[in-house]
Amino acid sequence: MSTPENEQNQAHSFYGASADLVKALMYALHEETLDHARTLIAPLHAADLADVLENLQPEYRAKLVELIRPHFDPDILNHLDDSVKDEVIELIGTQDLAAALSDLESDDALSVIEDLDQTLQREVLRAIPAEERAILEEVLTYPEDSAGRMMQREVAYVPTFWTVSDVMAHLTKSQDVPASFYDVFVVNPKHQPVGSVPVCRLLKQKSDTPIEQVMEAELYKIPVTMDKEEVAHVFHHYGLVSAPVIDTSNRLVGMITVDDVVSVMEEEATEDIMHLAGISESDFHAPISATFITRFRWLFVTLINTALAVFVISQFQHTIEKLVALAALMPIATAMAGNSGMQVVTVTVRAIATRDLRPANLLRSFRKEISVGLMNGLLFAVIIGLVSALFFKSLGLSLVLGGALIFNMAWASFAGIMLPVTIHKMGLDPALSAGPLLTTTTDVLGFAVFLGLASLFLI
Repeated sequence: MSTPENEQNQAHSFYGASADLVKALMYALHEETLDHARTLIAPLHAADLADVLENLQPEYRAKLVELIRPHFDPDILNHLDDSVKDEVIELIGTQDLAAALSDLESDDALSVIEDLDQTLQREVLRAIPAEERAILEEVLTYPEDSAGRMMQREVAYVPTFWTVSDVMAHLTKSQDVPASFYDVFVVNPKHQPVGSVPVCRLLKQKSDTPIEQVMEAELYKIPVTMDKEEVAHVFHHYGLVSAPVIDTSNRLVGMITVDDVVSVMEEEATEDIMHLAGISESDFHAPISATFITRFRWLFVTLINTALAVFVISQFQHTIEKLVALAALMPIATAMAGNSGMQVVTVTVRAIATRDLRPANLLRSFRKEISVGLMNGLLFAVIIGLVSALFFKSLGLSLVLGGALIFNMAWASFAGIMLPVTIHKMGLDPALSAGPLLTTTTDVLGFAVFLGLASLFLI
């Protein structure tokens, strides 16, 4: 009889590349039994094969790339981590990469090309057929992280005077229709989108029905220069599946579909999580040297923060020497405020990203977080004050610690909103900068207030 755990493992085996498959493939590549290796990877989806490539050691990765080179699926590149993608691209070579990209839709091909260094990018573009190259080069002129870089140039569109039968005939016979799409866009003589028709609705209409009668006139158009985060917000807010992209003349130049937006949402969410941890990007598959350099930079910032805190403590050396208990209690005020502040920073960064935090409710958010900070500060001041009074037999020391804790937790709540909002208004990433700045202020202020109050009232 199968247990729930066994059933769960069996369910997982239907998707992705299992550890056993990766081991079997590594053994086949090691033993040069290439036919067996081909059999193992034959049923894998491009996303699963990308997982396999990421989990192989470099020497086996090179052998696998050579094995799949004759029938290389370019969609694999869109599922690879950046560092592994660069390695695979180098192994494939310019000519084979260009041939593979020619089979992709324009948005998928662009997502690979725009990450290449300029020299390799030019080589690959030169190797792509002229018509496709012209499209990609035009898209590359749009600002980075804009809708123009996200969009797919292949679009299903029809004129306003067609009937449903005209549209269906066009969709079944035209070579210019994209491989997959959800809506057919209706354009006027100036090639400006005026409506859209979901494909499922077309199938339910009589053949002689004018397309203008069944189209949805309400259309959320995406300017080609709109930032990709704003695009994701529009799709999420209005529940869109696809949307037309327009140029400055309101002409249809492409479309964006929900799968592209999901990728942006995942990318932005991952970036925010990494930035809150002081890491600029995911480095799970990155080489040791690259990971070392990336993490060293942020650890060096931490060292500077710590040095500032040490400097503040050194100014109260005489106070600490007279009352040694201060040394044992100092970390409490800073640690509690630091954690409290990071909770506020996390909530605030998320609210900024989702557009929930706006000028209209900013003051209310400040009042709420400061109130919560003061309430937590008062409660923990009582708890920690009672414990320290019993342990150190000093009411004055407990009052000083409680006062410092209340002040620092209130400050952490205020700064937890103020810093991300200010950094965002400066055009910088609040997830990347707010955390280190908050930690610095709570540490420095925490030590200064606690030791300063002790110097005034206890010494």
